[in-house]
Amino acid sequence: MDEKMKFIPGLVPPPERIGLAWWFIFQENKLLVCQKPESLTLPSLMDLDELGLIVIRQHYLGQLDNHHCYTGEVAEGTNPPTGMSFEGLRQVYGRLDEALFWIAARAVQIIDWDRTHRFCGRCGIELKMKTTERAKECPQCGLLHFPRLAPAIIVLVERGNELLLARSRHFLPGMYSVLAGFVEPGESLEEAVVREVKEEVGMDVRDIKYFGSQPWPFPHSLMIGFTATYAGGQISLDDSEIEEAGWFTADNLPRIPSKISIARKLIDGFLARKGRTFKD
Repeated sequence: MDEKMKFIPGLVPPPERIGLAWWFIFQENKLLVCQKPESLTLPSLMDLDELGLIVIRQHYLGQLDNHHCYTGEVAEGTNPPTGMSFEGLRQVYGRLDEALFWIAARAVQIIDWDRTHRFCGRCGIELKMKTTERAKECPQCGLLHFPRLAPAIIVLVERGNELLLARSRHFLPGMYSVLAGFVEPGESLEEAVVREVKEEVGMDVRDIKYFGSQPWPFPHSLMIGFTATYAGGQISLDDSEIEEAGWFTADNLPRIPSKISIARKLIDGFLARKGRTFKD
């Protein structure tokens, strides 16, 4: 797919379906993909009826290079059409076009929000979808319910030619990454960086600089990346979260996250500044 293709988010679908559209169909959190010998793609159809699938819920997403995009959910146990399969988003990364992957990451969060926010948390009345913004409104008390989004910081701490990497207890064997954690109410992003580093490894940091951000649909986070410089202290682990942590150089890196994540982009950025690269 052309790298210049641009996605334009939208709420209101066109009055008539003209031309092929991309369909992001989920069974729970697994995406319906079309199998090809060396890659994957998504159903591109005039109408979902062509697949013979019955959707539980459906949403309009917007346009990708003038092709409308829709997402929908089918019931658990639904068999995929011939030549297609349901696969997790982590498994399709790198095999599915990048633009389609990140729209799928958006779509799965919208489907999950629709599924889990059917009734008002204040008065229990069934919610109604708004057409002017991505939200649901309670027809009785007026409370708005927006898609859930959990901001989290992720930070690469460096000390000269070394970077700090740690192992969480839920990581794959041998996997290390940079530190991360959710932002607490009333806390700035920079304060969250300082607190998370202190809580997880017992050290202080300075020179906190914004790196970039990434939506992370596992399940509904926004990862906000930073770099920081070591400012003091010894590694002291939070045993409830961190199994092991240490300083590494470009020459002795352990197993690190895949290129899907901003964690890897932070590490690759550090290596680039040192004139090095990491080969998977």
